[in-house]
Amino acid sequence: MSTTTELNNDLLRGGQFLVKETRCEDIFTPEDFSEEQKMMKESVIEFVDREIWPQKDRFEKKDYALTEEIMRKAGELGLLGIAVPEAYGGLGMGFVTTMLVCDYISGATGSIATAFGAHTGIGTMPITLYGTEEQKQKYVPKLASGEWFGAYCLTEPGAGSDANSGKTKAVLSEDGTHYKISGQKMWISNAGFCDLFIVFARIEDDKYITGFIVENDPENGISLGEEEHKLGIHSSSTRQVFFNETKVPVENMLSERGNGFKIAMNALNIGRIKLAGACLDAQRRVIDTAVKYANERVQFKTPIAKFGAIKAKIAEMATSTYAGESACYRASKNIEDRINIRMAEGNSHQEAELKGVEEYAIECSLLKVAVSEDIQNCSDEGIQIFGGMGFSADTPMEAAWRDARIARIYEGTNEINRMLAVGMLVKKAMKGHVDLLGPAMAVADELTGIPSFETPDYSELLSEEKAMIAKLKKVFLMVAGSAVQKYGPKLEEHQQLLMASADILIEIYMAESAVLRAEKNARRFGEDAQKEQIAMAQLYLYNAVDKISQKAKEGIVSFAEGDEQRMMLMGLKRFTKYQNMPNVVALRNLIAEKVTAENTYPF
Repeated sequence: MSTTTELNNDLLRGGQFLVKETRCEDIFTPEDFSEEQKMMKESVIEFVDREIWPQKDRFEKKDYALTEEIMRKAGELGLLGIAVPEAYGGLGMGFVTTMLVCDYISGATGSIATAFGAHTGIGTMPITLYGTEEQKQKYVPKLASGEWFGAYCLTEPGAGSDANSGKTKAVLSEDGTHYKISGQKMWISNAGFCDLFIVFARIEDDKYITGFIVENDPENGISLGEEEHKLGIHSSSTRQVFFNETKVPVENMLSERGNGFKIAMNALNIGRIKLAGACLDAQRRVIDTAVKYANERVQFKTPIAKFGAIKAKIAEMATSTYAGESACYRASKNIEDRINIRMAEGNSHQEAELKGVEEYAIECSLLKVAVSEDIQNCSDEGIQIFGGMGFSADTPMEAAWRDARIARIYEGTNEINRMLAVGMLVKKAMKGHVDLLGPAMAVADELTGIPSFETPDYSELLSEEKAMIAKLKKVFLMVAGSAVQKYGPKLEEHQQLLMASADILIEIYMAESAVLRAEKNARRFGEDAQKEQIAMAQLYLYNAVDKISQKAKEGIVSFAEGDEQRMMLMGLKRFTKYQNMPNVVALRNLIAEKVTAENTYPF
């Protein structure tokens, strides 16, 4: 792919993974990191291992000053300005590298993960992507260096998932020089030490809220509530923020009047995929800690790592991490390529990045849900491997479990994101950006046709797995296509059906990403060298088939009856049938033995 035109032709649009085949050579994997990216990764790991990991006890004791200190050190190293263009004091690196830094700086503690994400993402990014040149020159260099810290004021007591329903008001002064903002914001990360707020307020009776850049000045009608007492992320500063006729110059309006909701939604799109990335190294570190303990802990004169029950846990933990890595970096490179295409076509950096991420908003939502739930499951199994010790605050597992819990709520709850993903896909289909109708009709015809009784040739590497993924896509098209046909615009009222459909979509994307990564690596490094990666791809797919079968049944029986229901259930059975069922116990043992032998997550 030597030219932008060739890249544009080969690059799938967001959501098209469902209806178009992706070749393994067309995806990006962690094994494709450039030398510069590998150096960046090692630098971040070294920083975390030196500055953050040894201080875990202090983070659990609500040491907010430590969080601020670590963030300043991250700024001195340039880690807060990875995504910021060089013109504004940043490093101007691509989306994959920004994802990589977010991934590896976030694993040691959720407190730093939250502070870093809130500052670099929703604290800085709205100005970078929506600010005027004057706003960017004034504020972004300070934020990129860590001289200043940012926070994001959207949520209110009555406005959570329904973000546009906020009551905070912005009233223009009589002389037209400034707005007076009054209202209450809650759950504001970094509030205790930030210098700047991105604030959303409503002007008069506007339909949509408006964004403002507000400097944190207690003498300008800004006051803070006490630090919130939270289940996890103990050293993440989280406070309510009160604005009492806070004066904000008119030139500090962010973008146009009434554009706040759009800013908020686009910021969340980027935040979702970054949040998924922020969960990855947390999984790796949980696995490392659990495996080291399992290798050292002896019961019945045997290290517990050798017991089949523990092997199963380690294998599943490693497999979900592998799939998460595969999917996150696949999507990140798609976003980066789309940004580069738009810039080559003459778009500004701001417009290119906004549209590049927006293109893959479906994948961003899917990843946010999948990986946030995987880290929760991984940390839960980590506690179980530690047994009684895992429940003790003297070991790192219970803190990891508590910190993981917030990820399912951040950036839109997982329930909201499930419904969003399917809703966005249907809207894309209606706009003609993704052809769902043709493939859905083909599946409907296949259901009423005579099935083939020929035995497929699955002699090529992972060919049966790829064929299974193609069939799983038919499951989604069958269920979602019939549901759209039945309910039309009222589909959004059937939330449980939407959520079941989203789970099918999630498992397809995650399984396909793992299979394509394993295939690509086996082709270039050899099958024997990648046998554990192949096993993880096979194990993830096996689990995905089971989950998809369950969710599809749930969906089908909720809206189909009689002959239609029987036909769809028969189709489901056909589309989820293996020709050669994998030996799941053998796969788990192979994966677990590699992890325990290396005494770390080695992939």
